Amino acid sequence: MVANKEELFYKCLDTVIKQIEKYQNEMDQIKESMENNDAHTDYDEDDSKGQLLGDFEKYAEYLDNSRKMKEKLSKIDRKHYTEAIDFGSIVETSENYYFISAALGKVVLDDGSSVYAISTDAPIYQDMKGKKAGDTFSFNDKEFKIKNVQ
Repeated sequence: MVANKEELFYKCLDTVIKQIEKYQNEMDQIKESMENNDAHTDYDEDDSKGQLLGDFEKYAEYLDNSRKMKEKLSKIDRKHYTEAIDFGSIVETSENYYFISAALGKVVLDDGSSVYAISTDAPIYQDMKGKKAGDTFSFNDKEFKIKNVQ
């Protein structure tokens, strides 16, 4: 059986916080490089600054997305359990466990089990939304049986 919602929530939150720190660090390094006029020797100065600026904007977007994920995670009621699959649910199917939260992918818990943290925008969520234990749904031409919803 999958770990409790509290443990899963904190694993996901930790993952998002690490992403935020990573992207912020990348942006700080790029900013420092631009301020120090560091340039790659195989680029002229304008191309190098343009590339650094492009990288800075890319990481700024990643950072923004990670902050939005953190905000979305904070809205999960870790004490509430529901029968029908919705935001915040842990879903056990015939194939995998899913945590309807934020698009973080595979999360490995302390006991070695894994859960796929997916957002409400995920196509598979659209197919399982509102279903209950015992129901089935199809995704990518494959049939899934819902064993449990927490």
